[in-house]
Amino acid sequence: MEFVGIVGSLRAGSLNRQVALTAADLCGPGTSLTLYEGLARLPYFEHDVELAGPPESVLDLRARLAAADAVLITCPEYAAGMSGVLKNALEWVVGGGELVDKPVAVVTASPAVTGGERARAWTTETLRMMGADVLPESMSVPKAGTRLKDGRVDDETLREQLRGVLAAMEAAALARR
Repeated sequence: MEFVGIVGSLRAGSLNRQVALTAADLCGPGTSLTLYEGLARLPYFEHDVELAGPPESVLDLRARLAAADAVLITCPEYAAGMSGVLKNALEWVVGGGELVDKPVAVVTASPAVTGGERARAWTTETLRMMGADVLPESMSVPKAGTRLKDGRVDDETLREQLRGVLAAMEAAALARR
């Protein structure tokens, strides 16, 4: 089973990148999660460009999402919503339909006690509008900075919750086949 992870932050040390890398480490036998690393290469969404033919970077994103059995999105909260780079990536996918009926889990991690809950709600709403199957096992990670060490999740309770998200992604992907 092949999962794609999208980290809605360009920062190398992003808490959300660390959560996504931990999720990749926690995948069971026969399942892999590969992070999509092309967010910075996506141009600003422009419908006229999409109609004329999306650039190669957009086609690559769409192909990766289309081929994935499920998608994990980890996203920081910026100004009470999802990051601009994630929103831009999702706008490029609306017209392609790669996320329609696709199992998607949304995890937000934040140093705040809310865990990025507003970003998760906004991301979930956007994905549902796009036709994605947003899994209820999606979650927010409060006080994320205190639960990470050496670039990975160090908190065993949180690691178990991430295993639950991955298991839900696997079950949803199998049910979709």
